[in-house]
Amino acid sequence: MFYVKRNAEGELQRVQPEPFDGMNGELHADSEEARAWFSNQNVESSLLQLKQSDLDMIRVLEDLIDLLIKKGVVRITDLPDAAQSKLMGRSRARDALGGMNRLINDEERGLI
Repeated sequence: MFYVKRNAEGELQRVQPEPFDGMNGELHADSEEARAWFSNQNVESSLLQLKQSDLDMIRVLEDLIDLLIKKGVVRITDLPDAAQSKLMGRSRARDALGGMNRLINDEERGLI
């Protein structure tokens, strides 16, 4: 049995295994509605993980491009104007933070 809160249209807003303040109904655990709710929650959780992974990968790519530029493999001017502008803007923002948000801390050097 699950305890639920529904909005005025009867749509599920919250589903919990224990009673909670503001609940206004119950739902059988084997109901299609319960399965759909938890399936949707799993999808949302996966999308959130992918979004965070995307943010992490942006930082990895940014550091990779910076490394390639420092090694002379590529020049910033080899990139499209829009990419140059974005990289320079992010570089200025990171410099303003004083490197507080480094991808790899000193103990991890050599792992990548």
